[in-house]
Formats: sequence, structure tokens, C-alpha cells
Amino acid sequence: MTVEITSHDELRELLGTPNARAANKERTRLHERDREWLAASPFCLVATAGADGSCDVSPKGDPPGFTLVLDDRTIAVPERPGNRRADGYRNILDNPHVGLIFFIPGRADTLRINGRARLVRDAPWFDELTVKGHRPVLAVVVEIEQIFYHCAKAFLRSELWKPETWQPEALPSRARLVKEVEAPELDLADLERHYGPDYTKKLYV
Repeated sequence: MTVEITSHDELRELLGTPNARAANKERTRLHERDREWLAASPFCLVATAGADGSCDVSPKGDPPGFTLVLDDRTIAVPERPGNRRADGYRNILDNPHVGLIFFIPGRADTLRINGRARLVRDAPWFDELTVKGHRPVLAVVVEIEQIFYHCAKAFLRSELWKPETWQPEALPSRARLVKEVEAPELDLADLERHYGPDYTKKLYV
């Protein structure tokens, strides 16, 4: 029999209460250590939700320091060429609330930022976001409402950063996944060429 949790009280009774440090660790302004973390981070996940509650999580990655700190309460994440679905961007237009998690490879803790986002198509600081000649056509500007460090337990349990646990060959290649799941009408050889060594040359075009 499936037993569902339906109330905040029931949830709290099941999980217990957080200790004082965990309950009170969130802040509203960047600390100098937060700035250092952002300067070292090459990757983050951006969570958004549309007006109807539908959700999206989008990965963002660039050389370390790609997130620009505008002031103690504001950061900017640049757009880079992708699949043009713009799911998260469309959500932000409908609902500005966002959540971000910033990773540093090899580190088991993460930096989390929650706040209100807006899309900006140009600003004086856009030149600072140029990478390999690519000046972004937009950036997500986030006004920070919560910022805190998240503990390492999930990464330690999963052994995410231990290369000896990695199994990249457990599933078919990206080209084969496209052929089998997304576009069976396409030629596998063409897909393998597309996702082959030259793929990395198209990251900013």
C-alpha cells in the first residue's frame, strides 16, 4: 500500500527538525567566499517554473568564473548557443523565481542561490561575458533572495567525482540515442559525424 504525505506537519514529524546551524545558514548577500566560489565554478543548474507550475532545470557551463557578480545582491549568467528551446527563459518571463546550484568539479559541497530573475538583452557589462569571441545575446540577471552552502552528503553517497565509479559506456552514444529515441529517420553515420570530434568546435556558434 502506498502511503502519501499530505501535510507540512506530517513531513516534519517524519523527517524531524533541522539543527540551528542548518536552519539559519541562509543569507541574502554575497560573502567574499561566495564570490571566490563563483569565480572557480564552471557549471551550474538553473531551475525555473512556468505560470502553470511546469518545471525546467537547465545546465549552464563555461570556463570558471562565467557567472558575473554585479554587486553583493546580483549576479548574471550568460546565454550560450544551444537547442533554442528556451524552456527556462520562457518560464522566467512568466514566473521570475529561480533556483541555482553552482558546482566545482571534485568538490562535494555546492553553492545554492535562490532569487528573482529577469532577462537582459544588452548592458554595459556584456563585453565581460564574451568567451571565444561569443558575446551573449542575453543574460539572466538574478537578484539574490537566499544564498547558502549545501552539504556534501549527496555527492559522497553517489561517489560522483570518483572516476573509478564512472560508466559512460553503460548507455549508447549520444548519436545512437538520437537515432533510437528522438529522430529515427536520421542516418546514424551522419549523427556520429555531427557528435564526433568536431562537435566541440561548435560550442560558441
